[in-house]
Amino acid sequence: MSELRLTSEKRLRLFTGRGFPELADEVASELGVPLTPTSAYDFANGEIFVRFEESVRGCDAFVLQSHAAPVNKQIMEQLIMVDALKRASAKRITVVAPFYGYARQDKKHRGREPISARLMADLYKAAGADRLMVVDLHTSQIQGFFDGPVDHLFALPMLANYVGSKVDRSMLTIVSPDSGRVRVAERWSELLGGCPIAFIHKTRDPLVPNESVTGRVVGDVTGRTCVVIDDMIDTAGTITKAVDALFEGGAKDVIVAATHAVFSGPAVERLRDSRAVEIVVTNSLPIADDKRFDKLTVLTIAPLLARAIREVFEDGSVTSLFDGHS
Repeated sequence: MSELRLTSEKRLRLFTGRGFPELADEVASELGVPLTPTSAYDFANGEIFVRFEESVRGCDAFVLQSHAAPVNKQIMEQLIMVDALKRASAKRITVVAPFYGYARQDKKHRGREPISARLMADLYKAAGADRLMVVDLHTSQIQGFFDGPVDHLFALPMLANYVGSKVDRSMLTIVSPDSGRVRVAERWSELLGGCPIAFIHKTRDPLVPNESVTGRVVGDVTGRTCVVIDDMIDTAGTITKAVDALFEGGAKDVIVAATHAVFSGPAVERLRDSRAVEIVVTNSLPIADDKRFDKLTVLTIAPLLARAIREVFEDGSVTSLFDGHS
């Protein structure tokens, strides 16, 4: 009777949808692994078809898709990829979503409203995902929506180190665009040697999306270089109003730093015309050539994602990537 030999060698496989293949190429290069060949196309009625061109049985699968516009299409494509992997007997499936769609709908403001961020987590679980990997969620509570491990990575150290290398830290003030980001501002301060923080008192009408009313600056910004920090820039209304308020409060210069460059509607025009000297973002989302401008600096998160993927695959520790410290 011949001996049955069992092999326990793990295989890392990286997959990407069509949302932002350039970022996936960067991550694959950092990891030193090829992207798994995938066939994906749309039927005439808009339905999505996906098939993997190589066997994925028993692999540790990482499915990278950033939820760029059209956001619903990118999410659906990623869900279909997860389902295909589950049915093809992948051993473990990790959804990698640098920008997590619907993250702003994380709670009910009034009756008869959805909690769409929770629905997203449920959809990934139902499709067959074992784990989520995301960057700078809108609120940390979203981690609890998914019934499984969530790797919540921070681009904060990368952004802070870049800004810190450009300015005199003794004249730096970190500014939260509202009271909800003060904790993030404190982390920036810790990384940059304890520089002071300020925030802008802001009100928002829940009946009017993408619209805020900027109030007064709380904190001393006179004669200082201010860094306005946020998780995303969507229409740029909040950010540009914050920049104006800081200059009215006596700021010398203003830099804007955010992880996710959503850049909807008038965002690019507003940022280009603003008095901010530099806008620093990451490539968690694709930024088309017509949305790039002289004051825009784009930092890559590919090394961060690759390091996290490697640690998860090797059963290492990713705690240092969670807590905002490098």
